[in-house]
Amino acid sequence: MKYPYLLAAFASEFWAMEETKLLAIVDFLAMQAEGHKFTAQEIEARISPATASAVARKDGAVAVVPLRGIISPRASVVENSSTGGGATAEGFASTIDRMADDDAVKAIIVDADTPGGNVLGVDEASAAVAAAKERKPVIVQVTGNLASAGYWIGCSASEIVMSPSSAAGAIGVRTAYDDVTEALAKSGVSREIIAAGKFKGEGLLGPLSDDTRTYMQGRIDEYYGMFVDRVAAGRDVATSAVRDGFGQGRMLGAKAAVREKMADRIATMKETLARFGAGGPAPRRFAPEREKRALALI
Repeated sequence: MKYPYLLAAFASEFWAMEETKLLAIVDFLAMQAEGHKFTAQEIEARISPATASAVARKDGAVAVVPLRGIISPRASVVENSSTGGGATAEGFASTIDRMADDDAVKAIIVDADTPGGNVLGVDEASAAVAAAKERKPVIVQVTGNLASAGYWIGCSASEIVMSPSSAAGAIGVRTAYDDVTEALAKSGVSREIIAAGKFKGEGLLGPLSDDTRTYMQGRIDEYYGMFVDRVAAGRDVATSAVRDGFGQGRMLGAKAAVREKMADRIATMKETLARFGAGGPAPRRFAPEREKRALALI
């Protein structure tokens, strides 16, 4: 009986997350609830990149702040399911605030690779980035994916830099409702909801009413509006440009993201660090004629 409760509770949260990753988590939770046992390595491979060792660090006068894995408010939403750790919106915002206050830090580089996550606390984290960039450059370096809630946070930075093979987007918000009445019936359970307050018991059992569906859509639209407004402000574009472009919920590769003005340039983390005098020398580039001569020797 854990399956209907677990999946219904998880799905009914409000998510700003890349779809395939969210579906992978739902699939994993379903298998786990049905009795499948996984090793720590299998869990990490299925759900989240290894992020436990990703901590903020300083490289000279540059602070490197990680934004990796699933984003959640405070404790990880899949804390008991994934060894990856992920990021918390609250913790990330606190780190950004601390680095903004540190006079020894001249620039902040966010090392970003995230599928997004829960919407709670995300706009506040984006606001922290917006406040920090008024004091010093805040560069989001996308080393993998900057998806959904991750882009919501990152859009407020001074600049978004895409690694050549990276992707960004998935701008949107979703939730779900699972009607578990059939599952309960198969288990021999007949449930009746007893509640006080006109709408207190809505959405707990049976098909959704039109009123409940309208209410849930309204909540989604409200969060989506916050998301769009923050992106428009951070990227200095009209809200219509975000709603009618910017991937419209899809992920875009590095070149397309720059073309859509979702990002500013394409470069590696090493190159971005070098721009700010950190991470060692930038990779040497041949002049065209020297490069031709070098290739001729191969």
